[in-house]
Amino acid sequence: MDKKSAWDRFYSETSSRSPSFKNFEWFFGFDAVQDFITPLLQTASLSRRPVQVLDMGCGTSALGPSIYRDSALPVRVTCADISPIAVRLMREHVRANAVRPRNASSQMEFLELDCTRLDSHYGPNSLDLIVDKGTTDALLRSKEGAEKAASVLRQCLKVLQRSGSLLQFSDEDPDARLVWLETAAQGQGLAAAEVGVQEVGVLRGVCYYCYQVTAHHDVNK
Repeated sequence: MDKKSAWDRFYSETSSRSPSFKNFEWFFGFDAVQDFITPLLQTASLSRRPVQVLDMGCGTSALGPSIYRDSALPVRVTCADISPIAVRLMREHVRANAVRPRNASSQMEFLELDCTRLDSHYGPNSLDLIVDKGTTDALLRSKEGAEKAASVLRQCLKVLQRSGSLLQFSDEDPDARLVWLETAAQGQGLAAAEVGVQEVGVLRGVCYYCYQVTAHHDVNK
């Protein structure tokens, strides 16, 4: 689940099953998590510039485009994925459907990017919000996944603005995920980050959670 070739194959096969494009949602769609995301956009908007949002491991989800479309505040949403096929499908879909933002100053882009190399594209203090819907889960369930996932977490904290947040949506139990987040966030000399959890709800018999990791710098020192 951490290989580019596996995701290319997945999105090729998924798109070939239907004559028309359909968003593929891991876990759930934007409506289920909108109330977790919107307050963070409002807090970040106090800087009076477009809120910088990364949908990390976007796949063909409608999450990023929905933030762009529905936010009353100006946002710059980057939908990034390791699979160029997923990125191409999303670009074509958004172009064909002329997705328009609620705020005329909002922007959106699609980017091929390996989340394990996040800091190769973003500098320190670049982003206000990173949304991770299942990406860390996929890494943790792959070979050598814990090490890769911890590296991604540390890179997220480095590229986030002061008091910026990472939201991880997952079905992993808090007893396991909270301990892992707290331990991984403090690795390699990083300052302790604030970690919290809220229940998203039960969907199709599975309980999902929103884990929020807030960067209280000195993570870049």
